[in-house]
Amino acid sequence: MSAENEIREILSRYTRAADRRDGEALAALFAPDAVVEVHLHGPDGLDDGELLGKLIGAEQIEMAMTTAMAPHPPLGWSHHTTYDHLVSVHGDEASIEAQFITFNVVGTRKPVGGWPAGTFGAQGTITPIESGYYRFTFRRTDGAWKIRHQDVIHDIPYVF
Repeated sequence: MSAENEIREILSRYTRAADRRDGEALAALFAPDAVVEVHLHGPDGLDDGELLGKLIGAEQIEMAMTTAMAPHPPLGWSHHTTYDHLVSVHGDEASIEAQFITFNVVGTRKPVGGWPAGTFGAQGTITPIESGYYRFTFRRTDGAWKIRHQDVIHDIPYVF
């Protein structure tokens, strides 16, 4: 697998761990001393926004995912999607920038007597709840890529 594809795969593993609220799987993608910074998109671009929060170290990142994210309701899920990946690899250093949208997915519980006549298709709601940019930097150590730094840049205000 090319280094570019390895980096894209780490992003895919990141979004799946976030959707499952799996702090252990998420933290395993990060270097022990990694930093995550959460920003609000600035009026003039990605680099002039307000810093909303900062996590330092894989242990703190794991705890934030495990305890700070609201659990999913029954028949509920989140679904992170990423697109427009910009990957750069230079030896043992790499980066990826991607746009993201997170959807809140909540299924409708099947009525006790069954679905009414004429009911068809997906039952529930899918609502976009956040969007923005992810920027990651990586370092390859002992043949494995680890996230060193992540910026999460939200398009709309985000409260912790």
